[in-house]
Amino acid sequence: MGRVSSPTDPSRTPDFLNHDRPPVPDLVVPRGVQPFHLADRPVRGRLVRLGPLADALLTRHDTHPAVTALAGQALALTAGLAAALKFRGSFSLQAKGDGAVPMLLADCTDGGALRGYARAHPERLAEVMAATDAPSAAALLGQGFLAFTCDQGGDMDRYQGIVAIEGDTLTAMTGTYFRTSEQIATHVHLACARTDAGWRAGALILERVAGEGGIGEAMDRDAQDEAWRTAVALAATLTDAELLDDALPGERLLHRLFSLEGLALDRARALSYGCRCSRAKLAGVLAGFGEDDLDHMAEDGTITMTCEFCNLGFRFDRAELRGNQA
Repeated sequence: MGRVSSPTDPSRTPDFLNHDRPPVPDLVVPRGVQPFHLADRPVRGRLVRLGPLADALLTRHDTHPAVTALAGQALALTAGLAAALKFRGSFSLQAKGDGAVPMLLADCTDGGALRGYARAHPERLAEVMAATDAPSAAALLGQGFLAFTCDQGGDMDRYQGIVAIEGDTLTAMTGTYFRTSEQIATHVHLACARTDAGWRAGALILERVAGEGGIGEAMDRDAQDEAWRTAVALAATLTDAELLDDALPGERLLHRLFSLEGLALDRARALSYGCRCSRAKLAGVLAGFGEDDLDHMAEDGTITMTCEFCNLGFRFDRAELRGNQA
């Protein structure tokens, strides 16, 4: 059967069979996440550097730089947390609040496919920006909750941790989650900014691991405490500029920080542009609406559904759609 050139336009191929990838970047960062640990010390971590992937993801939406930076931090954080888990499916961060950015979402699959967006309320955002040029994450999100979800689909258990939004920064909010829900000591450094090369985002995440197994036999509790404090103090010397510098390899950056602390690099993980929308998925959503609802959505005989992640509009002929008859 013949087809039009763009998978976002109506096609003569039945929509439920049309799985073509929309016209979005086919981009992979081979060493997007670099896991590491400190030998004989209760410390493990991940260095996340999205490189050009940050620009590809963040420029899909025309948002205020303050909102874009928050979305970039969420993407880097989600990639780093997902890399620490053994799962099949997707791991997501979701913040819902009553502020200028009522929705913040980032999602990473077990294969490293990354996507996300921040939805802003124009009038509320204007009010926030009138008060300050550099609003905090708390000022943008307002009051609400932060959720971390591991969804493995099918019959597998769906794990979710939810905490109230507390703290001025996304870093502080994440710390609240780990202290209250996971009871794990962490150090998180997030950065996102527009550079000469475009938007860049990164994260450094340290976690304190249990003292049993993998820790030097001579290291008692006091020594473990001191090793953790030393690692955090060294991590705190990292600057945003270093974290976002494409010219500074991740391995070299980690050696700058931890070379004297038994740094051991683990297998790096690739990250990729991960929007998973398709005509088939959106057609399935439309099939759940009734005929009257579909009529209401149609304009000049066409229904347009826009993917919130890649910001592409998929157009469907109303005459070809059959809604839910229930």
